Amino acid sequence: PSRIASALDIMLEGPIGAAAFNNEFGRPNLAGYFRTLEQQDAHGTTRGYHKPIMLAGGMGNIRREHVEKLDVLAGGKVIVLGGPAMLIGLGGGAASSMASGQSDEDLDFASVQRDNPEMQRRAQEVIDACWSQGRDNPIVLIHDVGAGGLSNAVPESVDHSERGGRFELRSVPSLDGSMSPMAIWCNEAQERYVIVVRPERLAEFEALCERERCVYAVVGEVTDERRLLVNDAHFDEACVDMPMETLLGKTPRTHIDAQRVAAPANALQLEDVPLKEALMRVLRVPAVASKSFLITIGDRTVGGLCARDQMVGPWQVPVSDVAVTLSSFDADCGEAMALGERTPVAAIDGPASGRLAVTEALTNLMAADVRALGDVRLSANWMAAAGHRGDDAALFDTVRAVGEALCPELGIAIPVGKDSLSMRSTWQDENGDHAVVAPVSLIVSAFAPVGDVRHTLTPQLDLHTDSQLWLIELNPGKRRLGGSCLAQAFGQLGDEPPDLDTPATLKALFEMIVTLRDHDALLAYHDRSDGGVIVSLLEMAFAARCGLDLDASSIIGDADPLAALFCEEPGVVVQIPTSAVDTMQTVARQTGLVDHLVYLGRPTAEQIIRLHQNGDTLIKTTRAECQREWAQTSYRMQALRDHPDCAREEFEGIDEPSTALALSLTFDANEDVCAPFVNTGARPSVAILREQGVNGHVEMAAAFTRAGFVAHDVHMSDLVRGHASLEAYSGLVACGGFSYGDVLGAGRGWAQSVLFDDALRAQFERFFEDTSRFALGVCNGCQMMSHLAPIIPGASHWPQFERNRSEQFEARVALLKIADSPSVLLRDMTGSVIPVAIAHAEGRASGTDEALQVSARYVDATGAATQRYPANPNGSPDAIAAVCNDDGRVTIMMPHPERVFRTVQNSWLPDDAGADAPWLRLFRNARTWLD
Repeated sequence: PSRIASALDIMLEGPIGAAAFNNEFGRPNLAGYFRTLEQQDAHGTTRGYHKPIMLAGGMGNIRREHVEKLDVLAGGKVIVLGGPAMLIGLGGGAASSMASGQSDEDLDFASVQRDNPEMQRRAQEVIDACWSQGRDNPIVLIHDVGAGGLSNAVPESVDHSERGGRFELRSVPSLDGSMSPMAIWCNEAQERYVIVVRPERLAEFEALCERERCVYAVVGEVTDERRLLVNDAHFDEACVDMPMETLLGKTPRTHIDAQRVAAPANALQLEDVPLKEALMRVLRVPAVASKSFLITIGDRTVGGLCARDQMVGPWQVPVSDVAVTLSSFDADCGEAMALGERTPVAAIDGPASGRLAVTEALTNLMAADVRALGDVRLSANWMAAAGHRGDDAALFDTVRAVGEALCPELGIAIPVGKDSLSMRSTWQDENGDHAVVAPVSLIVSAFAPVGDVRHTLTPQLDLHTDSQLWLIELNPGKRRLGGSCLAQAFGQLGDEPPDLDTPATLKALFEMIVTLRDHDALLAYHDRSDGGVIVSLLEMAFAARCGLDLDASSIIGDADPLAALFCEEPGVVVQIPTSAVDTMQTVARQTGLVDHLVYLGRPTAEQIIRLHQNGDTLIKTTRAECQREWAQTSYRMQALRDHPDCAREEFEGIDEPSTALALSLTFDANEDVCAPFVNTGARPSVAILREQGVNGHVEMAAAFTRAGFVAHDVHMSDLVRGHASLEAYSGLVACGGFSYGDVLGAGRGWAQSVLFDDALRAQFERFFEDTSRFALGVCNGCQMMSHLAPIIPGASHWPQFERNRSEQFEARVALLKIADSPSVLLRDMTGSVIPVAIAHAEGRASGTDEALQVSARYVDATGAATQRYPANPNGSPDAIAAVCNDDGRVTIMMPHPERVFRTVQNSWLPDDAGADAPWLRLFRNARTWLD
């Protein structure tokens, strides 16, 4: 019998691999979803996701001059960057196009891909060094290597300009000398690019690759003749010699005979279900429940440009609707992205699910300061089980409903997308044959420019202002439950699903939210989707740790209470100052939405959730009880995957106020103490030191630049080759990341490259012995410098850093209390309690002694040092977070102050915090100490 991994196994192991790649590559994980489904529809088909969807994507910005690929001229050098080739991925396309359980075992093994984010990082550094030159970019054309390997990427690169090329197969970097010509040409080893460079810029490009220690090879050149010639020097013959038109000519159109099948319809059977039982069940549905176990393993602060991640408020509750990033370290503008998907609805009505996916993506995106609906761009990811009864037609109808009707009416483009049409799993076991078919699934990613990231709305309720809670519905009076989480919680699908009945109302809602934002009339914002309006309200209460006084007479009216509370009709919940309710109603009249407003109630400081109608209480519970049910799924998953005691300690914190973040300063964060020195024009040089795999150097350079330094990018290869010397710098900073990849003790390897090289060791010794210079090590750089303790005066008692107590990568915001120590970087900060970004897997200090100069400790909201997880994210004894040497010139720390030196970079700071975040003082202290 064929075996199949369980959904539980996949959700425990799969996300770790995804997060590990992203963490090591150095890109923040800022959005995602968790959908489960296993229901039988009215045709007897089991609908669900035994073949899982894992969404991966990214957003960036690009200079205008780099948008278009340039024409490639004859003589252009074709380079393979990254890699090298391996005997993997030869069956990838074939295996991914088959239903799970139907693939041959050999084909499955042939489709396995390599995971090498550290190589991807090195290649990215080369590419960054090129595009940062603007119009002098040496790259003419770039093409990623994916399906088909070089056999696809190389011909497409030269065909762009209607030319051909000559290539030498054995020039391709390969790890396996036994690979056949076909395997070298067609393997799908990832982390590779095909790049075309002008001949006169080749030496410059090669120097960049050598600096970054990135594998590359010139494999051929572009020719005027429209012919593809691939020579194999080993066999002294041409293994490919063909006209380009033959290879990349027009392929025949595929014709599919699709038959529409009547939508299944089984009415929901929910008679006599108590409201509270329904609520508790829905809160545990994974699509509704907390996603913390997925979020905290993914770095959300790397790069230092994240302005809004999933975690909201001082209790860091994962309820954000939108992710927002900054355009630069100096600007307040940025970009927003959000997801939308309502795949269970497709088991009943495919086009409705597509419209809802787009609607949800947009109502999520509205939390950010997006000024015009026309600025939004969508990415559409389509999944379906091609050939299954009725699904081809459902896919066609859904694509047409979204692409030809809804998006044109909204004025929104879908420039990119992707598809997978093999969403069926089959297997056999002792109980016989099984099949699970995914519904037609559309996941929409929405992107847009943001005017001001500081104006991003969150679900966190404001308890300092007299206010009201209102629902703005897009389909007033509709209460359809088909495909809802309530239906799923009771093992059903239902018959009539929600929909976007009138697209014009979505445009009106966008206009209304923009206007209310401009009037400062919005205190909090959350969309209504999975779980219905009651879940939206509870998540807002969780973020603020408050209660709710809800008016059932207005919410429910004459409708069925279950339908009114748990229907997932599109809409948004807003918190409005009582003084601005008239303004809201005026704007609603202007946009035609006044009849779409529903009064919900008020937030209360008392942590009681009360739903009442005409004096009768329909639901009375506590915020903590509801949040425990909501967090239960994540807790159980985390306990199975990580250290169970850590998972339990975090779960128990739902009831405890000391788990909040706090801010208490003994200095003025907005005082620019280094201004007198910066104003003289003197800007000392600081070396931002990195090794291959390090990914935190850009934000570190930005922080020191803001404090009045000239930051220099210094790669270890620069020091080895003599292209740079530490003697030129007043400060030295070893940055965070994954030197030499994500291996245990990577920092030790970095340090040993210094200790075992006589010339380098002497250079570092001279730097550390010079009492006019300072040094800082953060995260991986902290590990590295801890192993350099033998050559750092006064550092012999430093600890080493080992695997976190949780046995997991920890991406958190933790509280640090600055201890009384000689650290020159933390002077005048003693006693301050400050939130800081955490992102590491090996941060637990070990081998400490009494002589240790502790500079900062992990504390709880009361300021007391703590061993409790996750306030102490790694389990360091005595809550150690930072130490310094005896004279204070060298400080090492696991947390990342360089990622949060501006207030807008912080996941949470008090509303009255100024533009400069408290951690900027550390970098300013470095500047003042030098003078």
